[in-house]
Amino acid sequence: MQRLALCHLLAATMLATPSYAASTAEQRGQAFAKAHCARCHAIGRTGESPFEPAPPFRSLHLRYPIESLGEALAEGIMTGHPAMPQFQLAPPQIHDLLSYLKSLE
Repeated sequence: MQRLALCHLLAATMLATPSYAASTAEQRGQAFAKAHCARCHAIGRTGESPFEPAPPFRSLHLRYPIESLGEALAEGIMTGHPAMPQFQLAPPQIHDLLSYLKSLE
């Protein structure tokens, strides 16, 4: 009985830990954001963007439906300010990044 309770506690702890709770796509999307976007954008649930005009990722869903960003990511994001690089993502990268952005809603 004690062993069963310990197993339940361990399972609950693992599920509550973000690295276990997040899907693999979300984890890859977060890693992509950290490597390519965090220099300017706040990519987490808290904090300010290092580059003030860059919106925090946690607020993107307030401006755009996250699903609608897929096409822009595939075609290449072009912005009105010169600091943001132009880039295009491959379909798996788009899926991963959108999965991560959805997790921030």
